[in-house]
Amino acid sequence: MPITYVPETRTFFLDTENTSLVFGLYDHDYIHSQYWGRRIHHADLSRLLRVCASGFSPNYPGAPDREHSLDLLPTEYPVYGGGDYRSPALQVEFPDGSRLLDLKYKSHAILDGKPALPGLPHLDGADCTLELTLCDEYSGLEAVVCYSLFEKQDVIARSARILNKTGAPLTVTRALSASVDLPRADLEMIGLYGTHIRERQLDRTPLRHGIQSVESRRGASSHQHNPFAALAAKDTTEQAGEVYAATLIYSGNFVISAEVDCFNSTRFQLGINPFDFSWRLEPDEAFVTPEAVLTYTDRGLNRMSQNFHNVFKHHLGHTEIRNKPRPIVINNWEATYFDFDEEKLFGIIDCCKGLGIDTFVLDDGWFGQRNNDCCSLGDWVVNTGKLPRGLDSIIERCEQNGLSFGLWFEPEMVSEDSDLYRAHPDWAIHKEGRPFCTGRSQLVLDLANPAVLEYLKKALSAILGSHRISYVKWDMNRHITDAYSAALPACRQPEIYHRYMLNLYALLDFLNREFPHVTIEGCSGGGGRFDAGMLYYMPQTWTSDDSDAIERLKIQYGTSLVYPPQCMTAHISASPNHQMNRVTPYVTRARVAMSASFGYELNPLHLTDEERAEIRNQTALYKRIAPLVVEGDFYRLISPFEADGCAWMFVSPDRRRAFAIYVQKLSKPAWPQDRLRLQGLDPDARYRIEELDGVFYGDELMYAGLALPRLFDFESVSYTLERLD
Repeated sequence: MPITYVPETRTFFLDTENTSLVFGLYDHDYIHSQYWGRRIHHADLSRLLRVCASGFSPNYPGAPDREHSLDLLPTEYPVYGGGDYRSPALQVEFPDGSRLLDLKYKSHAILDGKPALPGLPHLDGADCTLELTLCDEYSGLEAVVCYSLFEKQDVIARSARILNKTGAPLTVTRALSASVDLPRADLEMIGLYGTHIRERQLDRTPLRHGIQSVESRRGASSHQHNPFAALAAKDTTEQAGEVYAATLIYSGNFVISAEVDCFNSTRFQLGINPFDFSWRLEPDEAFVTPEAVLTYTDRGLNRMSQNFHNVFKHHLGHTEIRNKPRPIVINNWEATYFDFDEEKLFGIIDCCKGLGIDTFVLDDGWFGQRNNDCCSLGDWVVNTGKLPRGLDSIIERCEQNGLSFGLWFEPEMVSEDSDLYRAHPDWAIHKEGRPFCTGRSQLVLDLANPAVLEYLKKALSAILGSHRISYVKWDMNRHITDAYSAALPACRQPEIYHRYMLNLYALLDFLNREFPHVTIEGCSGGGGRFDAGMLYYMPQTWTSDDSDAIERLKIQYGTSLVYPPQCMTAHISASPNHQMNRVTPYVTRARVAMSASFGYELNPLHLTDEERAEIRNQTALYKRIAPLVVEGDFYRLISPFEADGCAWMFVSPDRRRAFAIYVQKLSKPAWPQDRLRLQGLDPDARYRIEELDGVFYGDELMYAGLALPRLFDFESVSYTLERLD
């Protein structure tokens, strides 16, 4: 059994294939952490706990001596008020203003599988779950801390359920999903920071005494920080070294922190950001935290990533296309922007015939009076000035050319210049009577308001239910400011961000169930909401509004630390690139884009005959390798953050097929004799490399490597491998 309770030592052992998490009951039934790391035998690890008296570390009530203090103990779910001065996982406020808690063990249950998290995206199909019930005997409040094990992926999912059994209302002011105390501080914190058109850049800094954190306060997981962090040993590389990592299945405000205390222990925590948050909990109600996903490995960052990739590929969401090759999409945005009509779209669609493209997506500008980005958001009716025969004529033209049809929406937003805003100004997030911010000339709809949720269900269903639409691009081009809901009473205003997310998830769940054949692609100014919460409902996300192949090297490399390549949307765009004005070879743009969910962001009317032939070759190649992108193990070979090039590869689970790519950034004079060392192959097998028309041993390719050809600025090379025996 992956979860074992040993009553003699009052110890819990949570074992995956390669890791163990161990904690036990301590004096007065406090739960203290003992170990998280490589899998070990079920030894009595309580002997590792050493406590000693420390000035200004107070003793909890009933402590046997001055050496016993919660300020010194590693704790599984710490709270405020009992002498632990480090950051708590849970804080509440009772009606009398008291904020004191003293959580102790009450009971536990070991369950087969894993209960669902009501209203929240979550992993499913766990091997087993431990529910650990803690109780504050003075108030009656309970916290059920849940641990769900995914053995093969070396992943533990954690969440908490706060139960109000006090008989009176209370306010939750902090409720994190997971807290881990590590008996070390010799680690480096790895995060993914960025901004619009430069998302998920790699950041690695040594831990220091005090608190380091990444967080969002924007109402979305954001371009600025991704809900992921890893604590890695200083010598950890892609292929070797210890890593403790965590991400959150949540799309709103979050915090992930590492707190190093004066004794060189590190408290690693993540969950909903307590900034501007509280939740009123009535008697017998429960508050459920989003799910945290934790993994440990001593085999480097690439194995950490594979653990995340595998658990997300096989246990996150239920969309029909989750583990299938994606359609090859062409989007008209960079071809036309807002300037299109029926005839112009017909020309683009006709030009796609015979290119191997599967789906045409009509982007912004098809609805209301939308001829620029200053109006009509919220008015989800066809712009008959541009499309006098509606969407049906466009859909029919697509189908005549062998294409499916997709459509862009930005459902969470409203323009001041819109029929919806004129009818319901109180449906926008802002405070009536106060000046308010705008972004891209738009406001955010108040999804904390149930009436807004019902409106969006009806408006989107009217379009999707009356047209043959197979693909939706779901955009969100503004973060929340002026956080006030006209639908909430004063005491519940700090609930607006989380209520927004709960109703957004409810909307997406409704659409997934009502229109299961529709693939939804997430977008928020590109990658501003690229998180596991969105991927539960939207199996892929437009990775960045920056489609330049060279900038995408860092963006897609950073994204791959947590998320499977199949979840990234990447398109070939025009050259010079619209964001960077950079000129790059067609084949390089293709190789970067086809290492994700592949498509095009250009005007096919401008293609030469040679470029059309190249696109036919690209789409044919992608359809060959798409199963590798979806099913294969992903290996990062050369980091664009550290080198003048970037390389990665996909290897099939049976190690019979592989596809590798190297991209040169800026070339060097006095050309060095660079080698590319592959990963993940069978060392004893022979592989034929199609592009070299040669046969190589697996160990030769992994340990000696391939000699890279002379490449100049932005050139690239790919290798397609097939095992011979």
